[in-house]
Amino acid sequence: MSNVLKQPLFEYKHTCKLMGNTFEITVVANDETWAYEKIGLAVNEIRRIEKLLTTFDENSQTNQVNSMAGMEAVPVDREVFGLIKRSLKISGVTDGAFDITYGSIDKRLWNFDRTMTSLPDGETARQSVRLINYHNVLLNEQACTVMLKEKGMRIGFGGIGKGYAADMARNLLVKEGVQSGIVNASGDLVAWGNQANGAPWTIGIAHPDNARSAFSWLNISDLAIATSGNYEKYVMIDGKKYSHTINPKTGMPVTGIKSVTIISPYAEIADAMATPVMVMGVKAGLHLINQIQHLGCILVDDDNNIYTTKNIQLK
Repeated sequence: MSNVLKQPLFEYKHTCKLMGNTFEITVVANDETWAYEKIGLAVNEIRRIEKLLTTFDENSQTNQVNSMAGMEAVPVDREVFGLIKRSLKISGVTDGAFDITYGSIDKRLWNFDRTMTSLPDGETARQSVRLINYHNVLLNEQACTVMLKEKGMRIGFGGIGKGYAADMARNLLVKEGVQSGIVNASGDLVAWGNQANGAPWTIGIAHPDNARSAFSWLNISDLAIATSGNYEKYVMIDGKKYSHTINPKTGMPVTGIKSVTIISPYAEIADAMATPVMVMGVKAGLHLINQIQHLGCILVDDDNNIYTTKNIQLK
């Protein structure tokens, strides 16, 4: 019989601004110094990824690719190449509803503030998205280069980057011996193990009309979850609500869905799939997620009807 007393576990948290988002990292441990040391390593890992992917730094690999658009192929790290390759795969699966060349959109049309009182006409909107086309991202596997075919094209990782960073931070923490924790990137999060009290991690699915109240709770231990919604940024025009999410094909704001929550083993996939489902709409979006193994989805439409994929039973 072992007479070693089991030390009590605590949850140690750290919040910081990374990648333009609020990241909160939680580590379950019995030693505070050890926990914060591990959290520090995770923060450094996210900072490293931010340096590669940011569009706010002229020297980032993303900006190097963008500045050579229509001119020449740019060598990138294998890691960046891999993320771009997976992004293009998701574009294929979602028929372009997810597209990292989204950075090519003409921003002047869309400010989503009080000054926006009408929608642009269809032709103007289509013109604003004419450079968005994932087929024009040319990859050379051997040389590990990326080329954007058209001048003016831009890639950006806004739809997948923070999920990728959350996964990488989790992988590092697990490798460092952290058996339970959460990496939360502004609501896109990945959780593993259990809470300090031994219970599984649970998350409330926020009601789109009241972000402070949850309409359902889910156990998310060893899962990732991401939500995309129009409740944070939108405009009302003639009594109709338009999301800040733009359909990359039409150039018009998405309507019909208030929020999409994706549950997946990986934050990268959860992050990347939430927006395209909003673009695709309830029927097509659910149909797609139902066909992909290990993915789940909860949708709330404009009339507050709640839809879920076959594998989710809401409590």
